[in-house]
Amino acid sequence: MKRCDIRKLLVVDNNSSDTTAEIVQAYQSQWSQLRYCLERQQGAAFARHRGVQEAQSEWVGLLDDDTLPDSNWVAETWAFAQTHDQTGAFSGQISGQFETPPPEGFKRIRSFLAIRERGHTPHLYNPETLVLPPAAMLVVHRQAWLTSVPAQPLMKGRLGDSMLGGEDFEVLLHMHQQGWQIWYAPSVKASHYIPSWRLERSYLLSLIQGASLTIAPLRLMYTPFWKKGIVGARIVLGNLKRLIVHSFKYRHQLRRDVVVDCEMAFFFWSMLSPFYALKLALRWRT
Repeated sequence: MKRCDIRKLLVVDNNSSDTTAEIVQAYQSQWSQLRYCLERQQGAAFARHRGVQEAQSEWVGLLDDDTLPDSNWVAETWAFAQTHDQTGAFSGQISGQFETPPPEGFKRIRSFLAIRERGHTPHLYNPETLVLPPAAMLVVHRQAWLTSVPAQPLMKGRLGDSMLGGEDFEVLLHMHQQGWQIWYAPSVKASHYIPSWRLERSYLLSLIQGASLTIAPLRLMYTPFWKKGIVGARIVLGNLKRLIVHSFKYRHQLRRDVVVDCEMAFFFWSMLSPFYALKLALRWRT
């Protein structure tokens, strides 16, 4: 693994039950710039928010524990941040580091595993269509986060057996709503380690279900009240059409091709996501 020159590192322990605290403490005796904090409220959303609160710099790089930055990661993130005003967050190229080869056609569903390879030209993401970077590797402007993102998010992240995600996109939508830009920076690179069990059919289908159910809640977050019903209906009908077309196009590969089945799952659960959004809204009112 290449060495990355990170000057300050904060480990956020999200209420873990392993030896994370002891391991960090052992390394702290060798490196004074390593900090540790414990976030007892379970969920990636709370852990990331705590990390940004505890940070002491203008820019904060968020890295999941299975994401390995390139050796020049810090230099490239700093260089990009200094040349793009109004940037609230940015990410770059995230390649997959697979324990076992992925299935044929995996490129069509790779984004669900936080893989982003969008070319070599910097460009703005499109929050309106939920085309956004994952938080597996995300650099955020600390003040933009603190002034845009609520302490109590709508989505908490994956908890226990639940695979419901969306908490990373929620953060970026809040920033975008406040006028901050979200960029793709191809010079900022990392690799995402993907063990073989994360390519199993059952895991992929569960992962995609959790991601797809958040489509409507995210789309409706800043939609005017009078327009929510229209947007919800479009999501249902649009994904129903995709489901029918896809099932006809790949009718001989259904239940035989994991990638095709994952795409079918995405359309199906996205179609049902407005009903999940309604459930969330009722829960918030009570």
